Amino acid sequence: MSLPDAPIANEGFFATYFFTVKDQEKSKDFYVRILGGKVIKAENPCYIKLANTWIILNSGGGPTPDKPKVLLETPTDLNRASSFLNLRVADIWACYRQWSDKGAIFLTEPLDNHGAEWRCYMRDPDGYLIEVGQYTPAAIERFKNFAGQV
Repeated sequence: MSLPDAPIANEGFFATYFFTVKDQEKSKDFYVRILGGKVIKAENPCYIKLANTWIILNSGGGPTPDKPKVLLETPTDLNRASSFLNLRVADIWACYRQWSDKGAIFLTEPLDNHGAEWRCYMRDPDGYLIEVGQYTPAAIERFKNFAGQV
């Protein structure tokens, strides 16, 4: 693992998203080939730098001393989710076309969400839901107004 790229916090912390996967190679290919991630550690677990964040891919398994009674497994019902990866992009239509051309499967094309954002969802090889969204200029203005209130 290259230390300048390693997910090591020298102070404070940073957030990563952990995915339990059935096939590390297949999942690694998706996050690297389609989303442009960079593999930092290849397996067991696999660390990928994805834009300005990190993801970890590892096999499922049973409880461990630090997480007793917890079983890690891939989604069993693709129509039920308790969390998802959210990617905010600069050009949703360009991402939609580019990632579709590379094999990403989207549930719909990008749709207008009440004028606040454009968004669509895709799935990774294990069925995890990934939201792809782009804020509208009106939403960005609202963010600027919120920032002035803090």
